[in-house]
Amino acid sequence: MNYRHAYHAGNFADVVKHVVLSRLVEYLKQKDKAFRVIDTHAGIGRYDLSSTEAQKTGEWQGGIGRLVDAALDAPAAALLAPYLEAVRSLNPEGGVKKYPGSPLVARHLMRGQDRLSAIELHRQDAAKLRALFQGDFQTRVIELDGWLALGAHLPPKEKRGLVLVDPPFEEEGEFDRLVDGLRKAHKRWPGGVYALWYPVKDRKAVAAFRKALVQSGVPKLLDIGFEIRPPSAEPSLDGSGMVVVNPPFTLEAELRTLLPALHKLLVVEKPAHWTLDWLAA
Repeated sequence: MNYRHAYHAGNFADVVKHVVLSRLVEYLKQKDKAFRVIDTHAGIGRYDLSSTEAQKTGEWQGGIGRLVDAALDAPAAALLAPYLEAVRSLNPEGGVKKYPGSPLVARHLMRGQDRLSAIELHRQDAAKLRALFQGDFQTRVIELDGWLALGAHLPPKEKRGLVLVDPPFEEEGEFDRLVDGLRKAHKRWPGGVYALWYPVKDRKAVAAFRKALVQSGVPKLLDIGFEIRPPSAEPSLDGSGMVVVNPPFTLEAELRTLLPALHKLLVVEKPAHWTLDWLAA
């Protein structure tokens, strides 16, 4: 419970995660029917990049700090526009001093008929999240262990939507929890879109996680890998990944436009690569 995303908000992993999230929400909006976004590890929702925590690491400078005013090719710029609009909505004077967490990115992009369930276990963080969304009838903040939401809160009454699972990876066994949680959730709601975030620190653990997903029997698994440096001598966040279950048919092509553009901006040391692989087609 000592993890605080305030130290890492807006870093390269947040950028990639929230860009993918924005593309998934934009796809769901193509139909008039309402959908629900369920964020199982929602955090506090909004982060101050001038805070002591953010300034201590400065990680945001290698993430959103490089992207917010970057010159981009037109195709990539068009796909990034919804995400960057969510960021700029918190920074009307330009630059980037505030950064939206995943629930706020999703909420910014949603329409009047859509709903957000933001789940957070940590009492203080849940209180901040509740205050952030106070009076917002489209958002429900729940103080709960996010892993439990993969059972009790599925399927949503809208029968359309997205589940974002973004655990802090501060405890042993988080990769196993991701696989087990997905199995449970997929049985309850096989038609839902799921986005599972994971860190790239221990390459053997990541390889075992991917293998376990292949063996899970869950179909339609698209794995997004994004490294910013080669393997470090000491354990370090060298990259991150997302596994998208039931990805929209448009997502792969969009990512083949987005990932090279993002990688060019965010890479720290070569050789480092981005990857896009179907673990189960």
